Amino acid sequence: MRRLAPEEAALWKRVIASVTPLEARPVESVEAIEKSATPAPVPVPGAPKVKGRVPPPRVAAPAPAKPARGQAVNTLDASWDRRLGRGLVSPESTVDLHGHTLSSAYDRLDFGLEAALARGDRVLLLVTGKPPRPESERPHARGAIRAAVGDWLAASRFSDRIAAVRTAHSRHGGTGALYIVLRRPREKS
Repeated sequence: MRRLAPEEAALWKRVIASVTPLEARPVESVEAIEKSATPAPVPVPGAPKVKGRVPPPRVAAPAPAKPARGQAVNTLDASWDRRLGRGLVSPESTVDLHGHTLSSAYDRLDFGLEAALARGDRVLLLVTGKPPRPESERPHARGAIRAAVGDWLAASRFSDRIAAVRTAHSRHGGTGALYIVLRRPREKS
């Protein structure tokens, strides 16, 4: 153990003198601590006085943003979600993006969507590979395609034909794949 320099020793003595031991401090009651922690409500002129505990004012939750005109809402009815979650829906076609660069993966996805819509498929299985683990170091060397897929689908020329995107059931790839549920073409009358 090293010895303190004279300046350090003087500073240490000042620190010791400013500290009050815990045993010497008065113990506050729980009520006193709670009162000091919460600020007193400010009375509003003209407001009725309320006795007892006053609940905090409720803040209205913001209304969900409405989709822009021509943009589809990404929802499914409960039966579709239930069937997808249980793996009961079999995809009609599959697009596998393993081994592709970001550029070629985007082109492959666009071509796969075009082909699935031309065939009238309802569910497309998009195999992207598993996302990086949360404990992996950033920047991730893996998972770039998976991270970009959401933006690609939103900006796709077929975005109005996509009803929903859901994580695939484990029998279809689990977290390494996505179901893309396509809308039926509208009947022209």
